[in-house]
Amino acid sequence: MGLVTDARNATALLRKALASRTAVQDVRRTLAVRPEHPLHHYQVAVYFADGAVNMYQMRQWYKPLAELSKRWPVVILSRSATGAQALVAEDAPPVAFVPTIRDLERFIAKQDIRIVLYVNQNTRNFQMFRYGRRWHVFINHGESDKMYMTTNQFKAYDYAFIAGDAARERLSRVLWDYDLDKRTIAIGRPQADHYSGALPYTPDDRTVVLYAPTWEGDRPSAHYGSIVSHGEALVKALLATGRHRVVYRPHPRSGVVNAEYGAANRRIIAALAAANRADTGAEHVFDDGPDLGWQLAAADVAIVDISAMVYDRLAAGRPLLITRPADPAAIVDTHGYLSACEWLDAGAASAVVDETERVLSDPEAVGRLGVWVERYFGDATPGASTRRFHSAIAHLMAEWDVWHAGAVDEELEDESEDEAELDD
Repeated sequence: MGLVTDARNATALLRKALASRTAVQDVRRTLAVRPEHPLHHYQVAVYFADGAVNMYQMRQWYKPLAELSKRWPVVILSRSATGAQALVAEDAPPVAFVPTIRDLERFIAKQDIRIVLYVNQNTRNFQMFRYGRRWHVFINHGESDKMYMTTNQFKAYDYAFIAGDAARERLSRVLWDYDLDKRTIAIGRPQADHYSGALPYTPDDRTVVLYAPTWEGDRPSAHYGSIVSHGEALVKALLATGRHRVVYRPHPRSGVVNAEYGAANRRIIAALAAANRADTGAEHVFDDGPDLGWQLAAADVAIVDISAMVYDRLAAGRPLLITRPADPAAIVDTHGYLSACEWLDAGAASAVVDETERVLSDPEAVGRLGVWVERYFGDATPGASTRRFHSAIAHLMAEWDVWHAGAVDEELEDESEDEAELDD
């Protein structure tokens, strides 16, 4: 049995190495025919060390970064071949493929990068932290109450851009000796100002329900995925009414750890296809596309797991249900929105139609939603978060000018002292 496992692991490693080599060649061919990066041009960099599997963390920032680059030029520093391959194939900001430290150093030496943004906590972020005289800023890839959002790794960054008051309160409960007032800047949810994608169906009188579960998680404390516990039952109930349209958007990593999740995911996809064959006007959607936005804006009700999708939807200010984790070991932070959200228990998944109607029409549920939108994101009117994002960058650029001027003065003073010593 051990020999079989070793052989499988060796085969998987070989396939991974070949895929990476192919990706490197593809990226370099693509970039070779593009204009070279202008010298001393970029002032903001986004450091992304992940591969294609985590591209969802970058895609949601494309449009906010494109808007930002109209004032401060932005470049993505991509360390992984498969990540760079996806970036250069999509509508991303300019990409610098820097797989080695030497590549990274050479590129940085030719640019005027003053602020480096990070969308995740990849351990290779530390390879970028070594470069001083620039601000290192954690912007994350979403807002949530998962334990990931209070990691002590926040302290590694000079600053963190957070969504709002709820994030600040969450961090204050967990991080010791962390200057929240100085090192966190609330910007809301800029991505909500740039919803992307076209509707893949024709709007009608059906109630549109977005079901966007997360993956199964890699440890019991993070077992938030609902595909097995809730998913099949709630999708079956919604498909049966003839009055609902299901938009199913599973996490791209669904099933990578637990084969049962992968199998349930495939059964849900097959059920949607069968329902569409039976009723061509239903137009149920299996959504695995890169665009995230139209789903959040168009759905009458969203059903999501404990994940960033809770807060992506909350930023839209529209009704939502949250699946309660079936695993009692899953950590649920009930200090924030999860203390007053609309829960959907696994046992109630088959009664999801009644639950969706309740959150749509119950005045108390609607009122609670408005209160929590304000607490998490502040002013959620269109354009407000983008203005706050740009203001935060402007503040750090001004701070950079102050520190840079001081560094130049110190260098001039040192040079004067050296010259005086030579004269003596």
